[in-house]
Amino acid sequence: MMPLDRRDVLKLAGAAAVGLAAPAPALAQARPALKIASVETLSGPGSTVNRLWSLGLKYGIEKINAEGGWNGQKIIYAEYDTEGTTGGASQKTQAAIADGAHIIAHGGSSAIGGQITEDVRKWNLRNPAAKVLFFGLGIEALELTGAKCHYHFFRFATNADIRIRALVAGMKAENALGKKVFSINQNYSWGHDIQAALEQSAGENDFTLVDKVLHDVNKIQDFSPYAARIAASGADTVFTGNWGNDLSLLLKAVQAAGLKVRFATTFLDLPGALSSAGSAALGYFHAELWNPQAFGAFGQELWTDYKARMGTVPSTSEAKSILALLFLQQALKSIPETSKIDVDQIAQALERTSYKAPTGDVTMRATDHQIAWPIVVSKVEQGAKFATDGTDMGFVPIKVIPGGEVLNAVQASCKMQRPS
Repeated sequence: MMPLDRRDVLKLAGAAAVGLAAPAPALAQARPALKIASVETLSGPGSTVNRLWSLGLKYGIEKINAEGGWNGQKIIYAEYDTEGTTGGASQKTQAAIADGAHIIAHGGSSAIGGQITEDVRKWNLRNPAAKVLFFGLGIEALELTGAKCHYHFFRFATNADIRIRALVAGMKAENALGKKVFSINQNYSWGHDIQAALEQSAGENDFTLVDKVLHDVNKIQDFSPYAARIAASGADTVFTGNWGNDLSLLLKAVQAAGLKVRFATTFLDLPGALSSAGSAALGYFHAELWNPQAFGAFGQELWTDYKARMGTVPSTSEAKSILALLFLQQALKSIPETSKIDVDQIAQALERTSYKAPTGDVTMRATDHQIAWPIVVSKVEQGAKFATDGTDMGFVPIKVIPGGEVLNAVQASCKMQRPS
């Protein structure tokens, strides 16, 4: 038997209602509940880190529901396991839609996110009366707001251009950039985006890209040859978009070689990275939209409350899921209570929303649905207010840059078709 899709479910529900007594007035007036589905890698390789996006969503939705939810109802939350594959993501996206999801959310992988955004785009074309939205919580590939952009996708994350612009601006302000920069990145879309952003930045700023490397992803156990190559280049600063073992092993190899070189990173704050790198990470720079110290009282409250409720402090992934929901909550306030949830109406509200975060104004660019969030450039130090990853080190803010100042230009490849 073929699985039912959302249209079949709606047809069956209508057929089952034939001949039944009319609903009581209170039930007839009940408003529909918004349903958000996390389609994430919850089992297999990578699940330990990727499930953090779902945990953040769960926490954030519980907080919104404690404040009354939306549309007179509590928001419904559901999880679907992609098992780390694009095929699994496609199947679970279809399942979430059939189960009545209005918003699909994913944070862990640009490759999986690319599959989901295409599935959502095609579904909406075929089913204009039952559209869904897709929220990118941590997927940063430029093509998602470029060639793959569409009206029903919203990116609540940064991208390579934003990260590099912020890192360069922050390090220049600290007189820590130097004149010679080395680029080392993983050989897939994200690494290519980081390298391209650095090449562009070198042309706009007073530094030279002395060497660049793209290497296999999560296959290299010995980074000492790359440490030797960094030393030979004479670089002052190394920029890397590496994450996971590729970041930890690179930093350990640099430390073992005794290199006195600064690092500019994008994922050093993920669980396991700082503890693996150890003291090698001291003095390194980082750029991210979330930093608990930069968020002041809000950062402290979230840190404390999340630990009390969930048993652990929030990672940057969980925090970004929560921040995306705060932006959505602000947008939903502008929509009157309704008898039918219209995701195009929600999309329009998201485009109009300006959220006042503790670090500054947050807006959604209507042209390509890229969030403009202030970026915090920080430095790894001992004795930080918020020690991270079981170490005595943390990320101390050195500069907060308004989102509009580091936002990349709209890509010419984005040909967004808006509803008439």
